[in-house]
Amino acid sequence: MAIDSVVVRQRVEDLDAAVPFYEKLTGSTAARFAFAGVTLASVGPFLLFAGPDEAVQRVAGVAATLAVPDLKVAVEEAEAGGAVTVMPIQPTPNGHRAVLRHPHGGVYEYVGP
Repeated sequence: MAIDSVVVRQRVEDLDAAVPFYEKLTGSTAARFAFAGVTLASVGPFLLFAGPDEAVQRVAGVAATLAVPDLKVAVEEAEAGGAVTVMPIQPTPNGHRAVLRHPHGGVYEYVGP
């Protein structure tokens, strides 16, 4: 399995106020979208998110997002190594995702085609 990139997740209280700081920090323009009741902004290696507590808890429980070239293979290899699928592969606005708990306790979102 190869990991192409890692996206750091950061909850913010005010997405509109936070985005300019991260755009300046990274030199990237934010791509904004909504998912499962949460508003998000992808800025360079950061995924900023805001929303009501009950919706944000679904996003906040994941330590980071791991982009992989083949999601199905990555999930199979992680499971073979002892990871447990928390959420199976499903479509999202930006491709597909799965959430896995690694054998040592960390919870990660895997994304890919």
